[in-house]
Amino acid sequence: MPEQNYANHRQYVPMYHVVTFGLIVLSLIGSIVNLIKSLGQHAGLYSASLLVVVFIVLLLLFFFARSFALKAQDRAIRAEESLRHFVTTGKLLDPHLTIRQIIGLRFASDAEYLELCKRAVAENLSEDAIKKAIKNWRADYYRV
Repeated sequence: MPEQNYANHRQYVPMYHVVTFGLIVLSLIGSIVNLIKSLGQHAGLYSASLLVVVFIVLLLLFFFARSFALKAQDRAIRAEESLRHFVTTGKLLDPHLTIRQIIGLRFASDAEYLELCKRAVAENLSEDAIKKAIKNWRADYYRV
Protein backbone atom coordinates (compact mmCIF):
# COMPACT_ATOMS: atom_id res chain seq x y z
CA MET A 1 0.00 0.00 0.00
CA PRO A 2 1.55 3.37 -0.99
CA GLU A 3 2.30 5.93 1.70
CA GLN A 4 -0.79 8.02 2.37
CA ASN A 5 -0.70 11.79 1.86
CA TYR A 6 -3.05 14.65 1.00
CA ALA A 7 -3.14 13.74 -2.69
CA ASN A 8 -4.16 10.09 -2.19
CA HIS A 9 -5.96 9.94 1.18
CA ARG A 10 -9.49 9.79 -0.21
CA GLN A 11 -10.69 6.27 -0.80
CA TYR A 12 -12.57 5.47 -3.97
CA VAL A 13 -14.28 2.10 -4.35
CA PRO A 14 -15.17 1.64 -8.03
CA MET A 15 -17.59 -1.27 -7.41
CA TYR A 16 -19.56 0.98 -5.03
CA HIS A 17 -19.11 4.48 -6.43
CA VAL A 18 -19.42 3.61 -10.12
CA VAL A 19 -20.88 0.15 -10.69
CA THR A 20 -23.50 0.00 -7.93
CA PHE A 21 -24.55 3.63 -8.30
CA GLY A 22 -24.64 3.29 -12.10
CA LEU A 23 -26.76 0.15 -12.00
CA ILE A 24 -29.24 1.74 -9.60
CA VAL A 25 -29.56 4.88 -11.73
CA LEU A 26 -29.89 2.90 -14.98
CA SER A 27 -32.51 0.67 -13.38
CA LEU A 28 -34.41 3.71 -12.13
CA ILE A 29 -34.34 5.23 -15.63
CA GLY A 30 -35.49 1.91 -17.12
CA SER A 31 -38.33 1.64 -14.61
CA ILE A 32 -39.44 5.21 -15.41
CA VAL A 33 -39.43 4.40 -19.15
CA ASN A 34 -41.43 1.25 -18.36
CA LEU A 35 -43.92 3.32 -16.33
CA ILE A 36 -44.34 5.83 -19.16
CA LYS A 37 -44.93 3.03 -21.68
CA SER A 38 -47.51 1.39 -19.43
CA LEU A 39 -49.54 4.56 -18.82
CA GLY A 40 -52.10 3.52 -21.43
CA GLN A 41 -52.38 -0.03 -20.09
CA HIS A 42 -54.09 -0.47 -16.77
CA ALA A 43 -52.80 -4.02 -16.30
CA GLY A 44 -49.10 -3.14 -16.11
CA LEU A 45 -49.44 0.29 -14.50
CA TYR A 46 -49.34 -0.96 -10.91
CA SER A 47 -46.21 -3.10 -11.33
CA ALA A 48 -44.46 -0.41 -13.39
CA SER A 49 -45.13 2.27 -10.73
CA LEU A 50 -44.07 -0.15 -8.01
CA LEU A 51 -40.74 -0.69 -9.78
CA VAL A 52 -40.14 3.08 -9.90
CA VAL A 53 -40.81 3.29 -6.17
CA VAL A 54 -38.50 0.35 -5.46
CA PHE A 55 -35.62 1.91 -7.38
CA ILE A 56 -36.16 5.31 -5.74
CA VAL A 57 -36.01 3.57 -2.36
CA LEU A 58 -32.88 1.70 -3.47
CA LEU A 59 -31.24 4.98 -4.52
CA LEU A 60 -32.11 6.53 -1.15
CA LEU A 61 -30.70 3.46 0.62
CA PHE A 62 -27.50 3.80 -1.39
CA PHE A 63 -27.00 7.37 -0.14
CA PHE A 64 -28.20 6.86 3.43
CA ALA A 65 -26.14 3.71 4.00
CA ARG A 66 -23.03 5.66 3.05
CA SER A 67 -24.09 8.70 5.05
CA PHE A 68 -24.82 6.71 8.21
CA ALA A 69 -21.52 4.81 8.00
CA LEU A 70 -19.58 8.06 7.59
CA LYS A 71 -21.44 9.62 10.52
CA ALA A 72 -20.45 6.67 12.73
CA GLN A 73 -16.85 6.98 11.58
CA ASP A 74 -16.94 10.72 12.30
CA ARG A 75 -18.08 10.03 15.86
CA ALA A 76 -15.27 7.50 16.33
CA ILE A 77 -12.73 9.99 14.96
CA ARG A 78 -14.02 12.70 17.31
CA ALA A 79 -13.64 10.32 20.27
CA GLU A 80 -10.14 9.24 19.18
CA GLU A 81 -8.96 12.80 18.64
CA SER A 82 -10.49 13.94 21.94
CA LEU A 83 -8.57 11.18 23.72
CA ARG A 84 -5.40 12.01 21.79
CA HIS A 85 -5.68 15.68 22.80
CA PHE A 86 -6.43 14.80 26.43
CA VAL A 87 -3.47 12.39 26.65
CA THR A 88 -1.18 14.98 25.09
CA THR A 89 -2.31 18.03 27.10
CA GLY A 90 -4.48 16.83 29.98
CA LYS A 91 -7.22 19.11 28.63
CA LEU A 92 -10.30 18.56 26.51
CA LEU A 93 -10.41 19.59 22.86
CA ASP A 94 -11.45 23.18 22.24
CA PRO A 95 -15.26 23.16 21.92
CA HIS A 96 -14.98 25.65 19.04
CA LEU A 97 -13.47 22.97 16.80
CA THR A 98 -16.05 21.62 14.39
CA ILE A 99 -16.33 17.93 13.56
CA ARG A 100 -14.96 18.65 10.06
CA GLN A 101 -11.89 20.35 11.58
CA ILE A 102 -11.35 17.43 13.96
CA ILE A 103 -11.56 15.02 11.03
CA GLY A 104 -8.87 17.03 9.24
CA LEU A 105 -6.69 17.09 12.36
CA ARG A 106 -6.59 13.30 12.61
CA PHE A 107 -3.95 13.23 9.87
CA ALA A 108 -1.55 15.53 11.75
CA SER A 109 1.52 14.00 13.35
CA ASP A 110 1.84 14.34 17.11
CA ALA A 111 4.57 16.97 16.65
CA GLU A 112 2.28 19.37 14.79
CA TYR A 113 -1.10 18.33 16.21
CA LEU A 114 -1.40 20.84 19.06
CA GLU A 115 -0.27 23.80 16.96
CA LEU A 116 -2.73 22.88 14.21
CA CYS A 117 -5.53 22.59 16.80
CA LYS A 118 -4.80 26.15 17.91
CA ARG A 119 -4.53 27.43 14.33
CA ALA A 120 -7.77 25.70 13.32
CA VAL A 121 -9.67 27.58 16.02
CA ALA A 122 -7.85 30.91 15.67
CA GLU A 123 -8.00 31.06 11.86
CA ASN A 124 -11.22 29.03 11.47
CA LEU A 125 -9.41 26.69 9.07
CA SER A 126 -11.48 24.36 6.92
CA GLU A 127 -10.91 20.62 6.96
CA ASP A 128 -9.14 20.89 3.60
CA ALA A 129 -6.93 23.78 4.77
CA ILE A 130 -5.92 21.78 7.84
CA LYS A 131 -4.99 18.78 5.69
CA LYS A 132 -2.94 20.99 3.36
CA ALA A 133 -1.11 22.52 6.35
CA ILE A 134 0.07 19.13 7.59
CA LYS A 135 3.76 18.54 6.97
CA ASN A 136 4.11 15.04 8.48
CA TRP A 137 1.09 13.01 7.42
CA ARG A 138 -0.34 10.44 9.87
CA ALA A 139 -2.07 7.85 7.70
CA ASP A 140 -5.58 6.53 8.33
CA TYR A 141 -6.11 3.41 6.24
CA TYR A 142 -9.32 2.31 8.01
CA ARG A 143 -11.77 4.97 6.81
CA VAL A 144 -13.74 4.11 3.68
